[in-house]
Amino acid sequence: MRSDRCCEGCSDWDSPAEEALVARKSKAEAVGTGILIAGVDRLMTQLARCCKPVPPDPIVGFVTRGRGISVHRRDCRSLAHLLARQPERGIETQWGGRATSVFPVDVAVRAHDRQGLLRDISEILSRERLNVTAVNTQSRQHVATMFFTVEVADLDQLRRALAQIAEVSGVFSASRR
Repeated sequence: MRSDRCCEGCSDWDSPAEEALVARKSKAEAVGTGILIAGVDRLMTQLARCCKPVPPDPIVGFVTRGRGISVHRRDCRSLAHLLARQPERGIETQWGGRATSVFPVDVAVRAHDRQGLLRDISEILSRERLNVTAVNTQSRQHVATMFFTVEVADLDQLRRALAQIAEVSGVFSASRR
């Protein structure tokens, strides 16, 4: 008799067809993400929100319960904690062919607070054609701390934008979080 569980307390398997897909030894591109999972064909994947990987970051997959593979940057602290508790759930993962989508990335900027600072940084992001999906700014003792979430196609695009932001008058640092 077949159970609808891959292990005790887990309901990852819903049908025999999914079980056959996991057992297949192949390397295939994950649908729409440009991510290759070793030994797995057409498994649901999502990019981890904790570290927001972008090609060509070194990445590792983590098998979740019920949500497929969560893809993390190799240096992600959350991934390290997960793998310390359950190392058997880590899976070899790499970027596949050129993905046609954009990836959200968190950026932190610290600068001397001045009038027009946000405008100057926004102009750079606009020139680089980066869509800004979130902004949070604070100013304490004349130091502005700004957090942006931007959508990038790859790390080169992000590096160009960060280098230009670092050259803005009064900026102390501009980095990926």
